[in-house]
Amino acid sequence: AVVSTQSTGVEGGHRSILFSRLGGLQEKVYKEGLNLKVPWLHKPIIYDIRATPRRITSPTGSKDLQTVHISLRVLSRPDPLKLTNIARKLGMDFNDRVLPSIVNEILKSVVAQFNASQLITQRQMVSNMVREQLVERARDFDIILEDVAITDLSFSPQYTAAVEAKQIAQQEAQRAAILVERAVQERQQKIVQAEGEARAATMLGEAINKNPGFLKLRRITAAKNIAATMARSQNKVYLSSDSLFLNIRDTDRDTSLFSVGMVDAPLESVAEEAAQAEVA
Repeated sequence: AVVSTQSTGVEGGHRSILFSRLGGLQEKVYKEGLNLKVPWLHKPIIYDIRATPRRITSPTGSKDLQTVHISLRVLSRPDPLKLTNIARKLGMDFNDRVLPSIVNEILKSVVAQFNASQLITQRQMVSNMVREQLVERARDFDIILEDVAITDLSFSPQYTAAVEAKQIAQQEAQRAAILVERAVQERQQKIVQAEGEARAATMLGEAINKNPGFLKLRRITAAKNIAATMARSQNKVYLSSDSLFLNIRDTDRDTSLFSVGMVDAPLESVAEEAAQAEVA
């Protein structure tokens, strides 16, 4: 008797196994290319062995009883050497049958070991633990996980609002501490400035008492500054010796200048005030 055969093509990234009407699933795995089969007797079952991405979201609870929503991106593929076992136990939709259940199982187990704050600060550790346990669990079903990554981690609106309120309170406390420190520094600065002014006044009084010619020297210096200021002006102004503080014999004017504080003032401000008074 002559048995006719027929070829079956297996595309790249796929593997094939045969179902025989006589013996059931065959253990041999056929690679890419043309493969022979007996019509009616053999039925090819072709699996895609390329990594397939899948996103799975699972709500779970943390150690401090906070609701956490975690999304995982999983790259999975069947073990090419175990396709017969997969076809016998799980069928073609093995990903839909296995991945959601084991992902929920592993996530609940891992997340329950951490507080909500630790899930944020130790996210890499959580991701590594989930990956290791999930890869090991998937091997029981002859599924290979190429990559497992946490793509999203969110909390309940109540917890998010509480965290934001805590951060605002901490920022306000830091701002208040800065204001208090600034006020202390300004107070210290005023104290130092007042002590310096008092010391300067004391030294000036001692200099005047020891040498009366100090006032005359200040008057001459003020006159020089007034003259320099008026020289830079475009207007012509005529000043008397009294306006220029050059009436050296006027001892009453020395006393009046000292009493109003013009001797202590900067010479530039004295010159400008005297010039403005004369122009007016």
